[in-house]
Amino acid sequence: MRAFRKCSRTLILCLLCVSVFVPIFLLSYRLKHIHSDVSEDFVEDLSMLKQRTEAQTFSKMVQEKIEGLKEPPLVVYKDDTYNPAVNLNFIEDTRFDEVRIAANDTGSLVNDATIHNADEDGQKRQHLEELPVSGAKEDSHIDGTHHDPVVRSRSRRTLDEKVKEMKDQVIRAKAYFNFTPQNSSSHFVKELKLRIKEVERAISQFSKDSRLSRSALQKMKAMESTLLKASRIYPDCAAMIKKLRSMTYNAEEQVRIQRNQESFLRALGGRTIPKGLHCLSMKLTAEYFALEPDKRELPYKNKLQNPHLYHVAIFSDNVLACSVVVNSTILTAREPGKLVFHILTDSLNFPAMSMWFLSNPPSKATVHVKSIEDFQWLSTKYNVTLQKEGSIDPRYISELNHLRFYLPDVFPHLNKIVLLDHDVVVRRDLTRLCSINMKGKVNAAVQTCKEGEPSFHRMDMLVNFTDPIIANKFDEETCTWAFGMNLFDLKEWRRRNLTGVYHKYLHLGNKRPLFTAGSLPIGWVTFYKQTIPLDKSWHVLGLGYDSGVSQEDIDHASVVHFDGILKPWLDIGIERYKHLWKKHVKYEHPYLQQCNVHQ
Repeated sequence: MRAFRKCSRTLILCLLCVSVFVPIFLLSYRLKHIHSDVSEDFVEDLSMLKQRTEAQTFSKMVQEKIEGLKEPPLVVYKDDTYNPAVNLNFIEDTRFDEVRIAANDTGSLVNDATIHNADEDGQKRQHLEELPVSGAKEDSHIDGTHHDPVVRSRSRRTLDEKVKEMKDQVIRAKAYFNFTPQNSSSHFVKELKLRIKEVERAISQFSKDSRLSRSALQKMKAMESTLLKASRIYPDCAAMIKKLRSMTYNAEEQVRIQRNQESFLRALGGRTIPKGLHCLSMKLTAEYFALEPDKRELPYKNKLQNPHLYHVAIFSDNVLACSVVVNSTILTAREPGKLVFHILTDSLNFPAMSMWFLSNPPSKATVHVKSIEDFQWLSTKYNVTLQKEGSIDPRYISELNHLRFYLPDVFPHLNKIVLLDHDVVVRRDLTRLCSINMKGKVNAAVQTCKEGEPSFHRMDMLVNFTDPIIANKFDEETCTWAFGMNLFDLKEWRRRNLTGVYHKYLHLGNKRPLFTAGSLPIGWVTFYKQTIPLDKSWHVLGLGYDSGVSQEDIDHASVVHFDGILKPWLDIGIERYKHLWKKHVKYEHPYLQQCNVHQ
């Protein structure tokens, strides 16, 4: 019994220990695993937080870097900077990258930053592949680029430089090709021919669609490799230099020939009468001869010799041009009734010129048309031919151009007269010009001796100062002046016999080369020290050859002059100035409509 109790106590004690220690052990075990799980979660959360913080910091650094970046400069590679020893692949990859980045200027900074950051992970090529080069990729990547003219200009300039480099490659390749033996069929010759053909085709494709494809850049790279090989095969620099010099000389000769031809054609175009003006002249001539002889006379003949009126002389064979000069002068005059226009023309255009002003009489002003054939005394009194033999230049052969030197004889009853060329437009009242004090001089004109201005001329430009006759009597530093709007004191002209001076140098110029072109240089000689300068605002020149005449000068000008070959009635005229001339043309006139003369 006692043994049984002892055994029961032991069993109860064991059960008590198990009931106490097992839960404690289980609780400890669970706490241990819970701690492990919490530690792992905490470490994982801490790692994620750290990565997120680093990512934000990195993003902020990238943003600051992008904002501080400057646009990469455009690099133009020239032949003289080429070094065969440099790794060719590296050079071409660099150039290739520059072209593509320039084509995406808006995204260039971001792409540049991405490239530099990706280079650390070895992903530079992947980013470069994403950059568009041409075609639809460029258009779909960034539309805003096309709205920025600066971006378009920069991208276009970069591509143009690439095309220029391709052309230089072709020239160098052809130079090397000329060193190969004739009828050679070596592998290198075939390769050179193939490269030339490929690059020329790429250039022609660029000319058609204005884009430089990826394949074109690859062909450039292949051509550069072939040229490097050629430089090793043909190391004779002296022969290459000689060949290139020969090619340069031939190219310059071709350019010179083309420029001469262009100059001739432009001059020919400037002298050509447009079809519409020829049609107008024919219709007016036919109408003139259909009139009764007593109706062919213009009115107000009693005013032609009145020295108290304002007399204007125009020498021209262009009906429409004369009408613009007359209309613009009358429109700006304070007293148009005191204006008398003396139009001198040739016998061929006399009927048309007369008929125009008969059918379109100017309000209040007087117009008188006279033919050069009426001056029979010209050949008998001076015994001179106004044409220069063997010349087709109208500046020499035009009698109207030289008749201005006989003004005192053409208008024997006048004391003062204003001479206007037929390619001018009057914008201010000219009657006040006649009140200028001539100070004993014969000619009043705007000077053209200020260097830097479009109208700049030196006397030695058109007068031969190597001839002793000229060098001993004239100073080449004398200030020059312009024809086109001049005031002449005919009374003083007669007193000094300047027509005789002109006549003397005209004969000398026919015997020896004293003057370069036309009547302007002989005018400088005739009126040497007999010209008083006018303010520049009286007469603005250059509208027939210079597109950069200041708008401020035009606005303040009394007369604008379309001197040069780009006349406003021609298609080749400078469009910027044509409105100054067109607003004085009566385009609603039936004959102008029928002859298709329109704005």
